[in-house]
Amino acid sequence: MIVAGCDVGALTAKAVVMENGGILGSEIIPVRPDAVLSATEVMDRLIGNLGLLYSDIDRCVSTGYGRGIVPFAQTNLSEVSCHGRGATWLMPSVRTIIDGGGQDCKVLSVDKKGLLRDFRMTGKCGAGTGRALELMAESLGVDISEIGPLSLRATRPAILVHPCSVMTEIKIKYLVMEGIDDADIAAGITRNVAKHIMRLLYRFNIKQDIAITGGIAKNIGVVKQLEEMLGMEFVELPADPQLIGAIGAAVFAADHLTSPRSRRGYSTTTGR
Repeated sequence: MIVAGCDVGALTAKAVVMENGGILGSEIIPVRPDAVLSATEVMDRLIGNLGLLYSDIDRCVSTGYGRGIVPFAQTNLSEVSCHGRGATWLMPSVRTIIDGGGQDCKVLSVDKKGLLRDFRMTGKCGAGTGRALELMAESLGVDISEIGPLSLRATRPAILVHPCSVMTEIKIKYLVMEGIDDADIAAGITRNVAKHIMRLLYRFNIKQDIAITGGIAKNIGVVKQLEEMLGMEFVELPADPQLIGAIGAAVFAADHLTSPRSRRGYSTTTGR
C-alpha cells in the first residue's frame, strides 16, 4: 500500500510518500504563485525521485492553505488535524503542538490517537510567523537560516518590543545604522517572535509532551527562547519539522485504506 500527503503552505510546498507504515521519501520546495503548480511540482519531483507514477499511489490527502485545489488528492484535511496526527505518529507521547508556519502560528492539543481536541491560531496579524521572521532577517541583512545560530552569540540582546512586525523591521534597520552587533539584534528578533507565540499560549491547557513543528521549529534561537519562557523542553521529532503536516496527511490516507471507520480529520482551518 502506497499513500501520499501533500501540504501546500504559505511559503513552502511539501510532499511525503509512505509504503506499509514507513516513509519512502519526501520533498520540500518554495511555493509558486499558483497552488496547483506548487502541489504538482513538489509531487512530480518526489515520485520521480522514487521511480513511481501517480497511478502507483493508492490514496493521497492534501492539507495546508492550498489543499482544496490539489488535483491528485482524493481528500483534503486541515493543517491542524494533519500536524496533530503527524506529530503523534512520530512521537506517541506528544499532547501539545506549536505549529509555526509561514502565514500564521497555531497551538493544538491532541489525544493519544493524535486527534484534535483543542486549538488556537493567530489572527490577521503576521507577527510571530515565518514570513515575519524572514522579513526581519532581510532588515538585518542576513539569511533567515543564520538568525538562530547568530542569536546564540549575543551578549547584550536588543530590545524589540513593538507588537507590529512592520514597525519592528524599521527598528531593526535603525539598530543596524547605530552599529549594534548583529548577534544582539538577532537575539532581539528571536525573542520578539517567541513572545508573539507565547501570547497564543496564554491560558491554553498545555500538556506534555510538547513539540514544535513548521519552519519556525528550524530556528534554534526561537526554540530556545520558547523553552525558556515555557519552562519546559520540546521533544525532538524524528523528521524535518516542515514535513509534519504532510506526514500526518499521508497517515490519514493510510488510515482511510486500512480502516474506513478511522476516516477522521477536519476539512476547514477552524478544525470543525
